Amino acid sequence: MLNQLKLWAKKLKKQLFILYLAYKDERVSWYTKLFTACVVAYAFSPIDLIPDFIPVLGYIDDIIIVPLGIMLALKMLPASVIEDCTIKAEELIQNERPKNWVAGSIIIVVWLLIFMWSCFTVFKLLKGS
Repeated sequence: MLNQLKLWAKKLKKQLFILYLAYKDERVSWYTKLFTACVVAYAFSPIDLIPDFIPVLGYIDDIIIVPLGIMLALKMLPASVIEDCTIKAEELIQNERPKNWVAGSIIIVVWLLIFMWSCFTVFKLLKGS
């Protein structure tokens, strides 16, 4: 059972690398790139839709939402792109992990903006009462 989980996790990791590389491929349509970027960003984001500290529900995104997003994104990609990116992903996994500081920065800025907006809204509601 534990070996199956490890294999499943390695497969998901490889598929995320494939999506990461496919996002940069010019043969991929803009809407597929957008969806792929969202899936990869969400998978690598430290902030989850459902926080992990909530019993059982907290792991739904890790167990269902992320793999479902990966599956849908892979179905949207042309087979030739998947083949090329699979080869590159295997090389990346063996050598090193990709570092995309721009994508990481965008994720942080978006979450900071959401946090600031939430704080502003709460402050405005408290001030009004």
